[in-house]
Amino acid sequence: MASPPSHLIPLALFISFILLFASASSNEERKVYIVYMGAQPSSQYPTPEHHLNLLKEILVNNSPNESLVYSYQKSFSGFAAKLSTDEAAKLSGDYTLDEPSPRDFEGHGSHTSSIAAGRSVSHASLYDLAQGTARGAVPSARLAMYKVCWTFGCAEVDILAAFDDAISDGVDIISASIGSLFQMDYFYDSLAIGSFHAMMNGILTSTAAGNMGPSHNTVTNVAPWLMSVAASSIDRHIIGRVVTGDNVSTLVSFEGILCSDDTELDFSYSFPRPTILLSTADGLKLKHYINNTENPVANIHKSEQVFDPRAPLVASFSSRGPNLVTRDILKPDIIAPGIDILAAWSKAVPVSGITGDPRFVEFNIISGTSMACPHVTGAAAYVKSFHPNWSPAAIMSALMTTAGQLNPVKAVDPGLVYDAGESDYVQMLCNTGYNETLIKIITGHNSSCPAKAKGNARDLNYPTMGLYVKYGKTFAAKFLRTVTNVGSVGKYKAKVTADSKLNVTVNPSELEFSELNEKRQFTVSVSGVPLPGNSTAPATVIWSDGKHQVRSVMVVYTDFSTSYD
Repeated sequence: MASPPSHLIPLALFISFILLFASASSNEERKVYIVYMGAQPSSQYPTPEHHLNLLKEILVNNSPNESLVYSYQKSFSGFAAKLSTDEAAKLSGDYTLDEPSPRDFEGHGSHTSSIAAGRSVSHASLYDLAQGTARGAVPSARLAMYKVCWTFGCAEVDILAAFDDAISDGVDIISASIGSLFQMDYFYDSLAIGSFHAMMNGILTSTAAGNMGPSHNTVTNVAPWLMSVAASSIDRHIIGRVVTGDNVSTLVSFEGILCSDDTELDFSYSFPRPTILLSTADGLKLKHYINNTENPVANIHKSEQVFDPRAPLVASFSSRGPNLVTRDILKPDIIAPGIDILAAWSKAVPVSGITGDPRFVEFNIISGTSMACPHVTGAAAYVKSFHPNWSPAAIMSALMTTAGQLNPVKAVDPGLVYDAGESDYVQMLCNTGYNETLIKIITGHNSSCPAKAKGNARDLNYPTMGLYVKYGKTFAAKFLRTVTNVGSVGKYKAKVTADSKLNVTVNPSELEFSELNEKRQFTVSVSGVPLPGNSTAPATVIWSDGKHQVRSVMVVYTDFSTSYD
């Protein structure tokens, strides 16, 4: 896997420089640099204006417009600019000390924390959108905040320090709506290392899966001892309307720049001026009207909300699997609301996040897996309030096996759980080729791997089952699982639903429990015909006693090529 970046991202913002080419010799020795700022934010930042504002702060004798060569706005955020060596140094300076105050100067932290534990507030809305009573998942919970993110990223040293402090302070759940741009080996990953130590102390870590979808292989935070949360829609959909002079009305999916685009039409933006984004088809209609009308005019109407019966749908931006670090561990783990979420907003930042916007609000509507993550954090805290002695793995299992989408009420009484602990994760690391030196980086202490034949990552007692196979070849594999009874005594029967290309069996197909915390083992066997490249074949195994439905997902998959805009 790739070497680690020095920073992680809250909404995918950090800076690095690539010298694109050297210009011919000049008095100022100006060169073109690529200023890389990470993934394109899911909201808030209209990139050209943001990039010009950055240049305005560091340029000496040139205007930002003259310096700016190009703004990258599709797959990542960044720009190319003509800079002197001194100007480049200023722009790449140490931003980790830019704002030592604990105050939220971006809005991201206020938004995510209020989703997890905000108190109930009546008549909440954003300019009458999403009007109603706003409430966090567990408003009775107490928050401990640790600032790790700065203007251009989240330093890994600060992330590890925050985990250290949180564990020492005795928190019950850790919520981390941050992540890297790509998957990393666990010994490189501060979130993987920090969450492992949290797990050792009985603390579950909930993380954002990333906003780099819909491309494959983009999910981040893939360690099996933490939860990776994807984002979905809710049944509230925010639309805009542009009406042309011929009184033809077009409904569009969100406020945005007037242009044609077929991507990212499922979530909303805030902008400092009346703007709207059109699909390609609607953009062509508008273009036809403009080109064929002597005095074309159009009105952009105020945004409105409508009911969306299709919800929940996976968000377009939500990062997809598979997990390339440990291929037989499925990630993301679960999906939760992450589109057009109304939550608290810092009054230190405008509603659009753009300097000069005079509008400041108490609540804002934004989207991202950062918003989905605290929904799961709150649900995990809710489950833990009923079962304070459950391990992080047991809480994960309860949430995952009772979900289509997240369902905390069912998770309180899941019936059976797939439990695991430190030794199980160390064994998985051994099985996947990590040596004692690399494992020590993660665990912080010496761990030995067995000298005999190693197993597979799929031997980990995980609530889901993943199997990576070579395309065009037949396959067969087994998954050994252990379930613990956390409900009433009784008998569970297995029901299998599988893709026609798979043959899936469970042995034994019945499990009987006579006491609480009793454990039973079973084996899931899967085989199948050759699969083509870039394909998946799903299956589900459901254990039911008539009251509980303990659902485990299996996915058999071949290679997926990663594609970017």
